Amino acid sequence: MRKCKICRFFDIFISLSLLLLGSPLSVLIIVLLKFTGEGEVFFLQPRIGQNGKIIYIIKFATMLKNSENIGTGTVTLKDDVRILPVGKFLRRTKINETPQLLNILIGNMSFVGPRPQTDRCFSAFPQIYQEVILSVKPGLTGIGSIIFSDEEELLSLSSHADALYDNEIMPYKGRLESWFIERNGAVMYFTLIFLTAWKLIFKSNRQVYRLFPQMPKPNSKLSGKLLK
Repeated sequence: MRKCKICRFFDIFISLSLLLLGSPLSVLIIVLLKFTGEGEVFFLQPRIGQNGKIIYIIKFATMLKNSENIGTGTVTLKDDVRILPVGKFLRRTKINETPQLLNILIGNMSFVGPRPQTDRCFSAFPQIYQEVILSVKPGLTGIGSIIFSDEEELLSLSSHADALYDNEIMPYKGRLESWFIERNGAVMYFTLIFLTAWKLIFKSNRQVYRLFPQMPKPNSKLSGKLLK
């Protein structure tokens, strides 16, 4: 496993720049959230960070209070009834994740790395990948996040969402994150930032698999949904 020392410099530079440039939009979102839904603006959630340390990620509030104890818990589906009206737009555009720029600036997250998981979701990773994933900082984006950017929609199409998540999605996501960590470095860092922007615009995974032909492929149950 390689550590990317220069990535911390860019974490600070890019997150600080985006926080400053995005401050007018953030103010607008804060006002909208304050006067719609339940009036909550930010949502702090404990996640498992590097070396198993608990970190609190910051998001714009998009769901009902206590949503973790309602319905499917920490697994969110497309058009989940717990999602607030403004929250649907924020989640679709991924703007709800932007407050995590503060996590990056603080240093308990990086721009690129495995997404920090709740305890329930982290336990769905096969044990052979858990220690590897904990060896690096979690990220705002990463190879697993890119490939499964439509995870909520994928889960909503299944009548057994929990089984699909535990038995298919997380094992494959664990393989992807392990593959990334073995190749972690500045080139991978900037490539995945580029691919994140690409996926937000074009919605397709084909370019990712073409760019990384040696990347682990999904099994037959997932290939039709992901190789598109």
